[in-house]
Amino acid sequence: MTITFITGANKGLGRETARRLIGLGHTVLVGARDAEQGEEAAAELGARFVRIDVTDDASVAAAVADVAEHEGLVDVLVNNAGVHGPFTDPTSLTGADALAVFDVNVAGVVRTTAAFLPLLRRSSDPVIVNVSSGMGSLEHTHDPARPESKVVSPLYTASKAALTMLTTQYAKALPDVRVNAADPGYTATDFNGNSGHQTVTEGTDAVVGLATEGRGAGSGRFVDRAGEVTWS
Repeated sequence: MTITFITGANKGLGRETARRLIGLGHTVLVGARDAEQGEEAAAELGARFVRIDVTDDASVAAAVADVAEHEGLVDVLVNNAGVHGPFTDPTSLTGADALAVFDVNVAGVVRTTAAFLPLLRRSSDPVIVNVSSGMGSLEHTHDPARPESKVVSPLYTASKAALTMLTTQYAKALPDVRVNAADPGYTATDFNGNSGHQTVTEGTDAVVGLATEGRGAGSGRFVDRAGEVTWS
């Protein structure tokens, strides 16, 4: 039985990823900051809720201790929790705005990954999937044919560029763990006011694919629902 921990799994892409992986036989742990929402989602999905706030070291440590006590290991860690930050005139952004976005989207992944590594290394085939975005791609955001080029969101895009690079660095540093980044694509969720052209199921194709690959699949890749893409 594959044990999968997903952060930010109470709604949107995280919840749909949980639903699909449960359907594929995974034991899924729904990680969420809000206990009420997390418990409700877990109950509806048939999963177990574990409270985690990826911006808080103590909360992350408590989540690891909880999983160590109950499941003993983690086979797949999906770093899904994220925030978009303010959609505003870039000239009005502050350092505090930037730190708040990067604290979740980048530092939160660092905290969670570092804390869960001992449990991942108890797995015979440990996997980390970081939910990044084509919004962090220079190529995508400069291509007028792509929806990423129509959005101005300096902090979110910068954080996702950083997350993709973080993924490649972890892949090099952790040869015993498969570490990849997923681009969900422009998906209709609360995150974007349900404006995306993809369904939430389509948006989780890359995440689910990376979470269910067989042993020996590559590490350090950036993958969307159509397959591996070159990140630039």
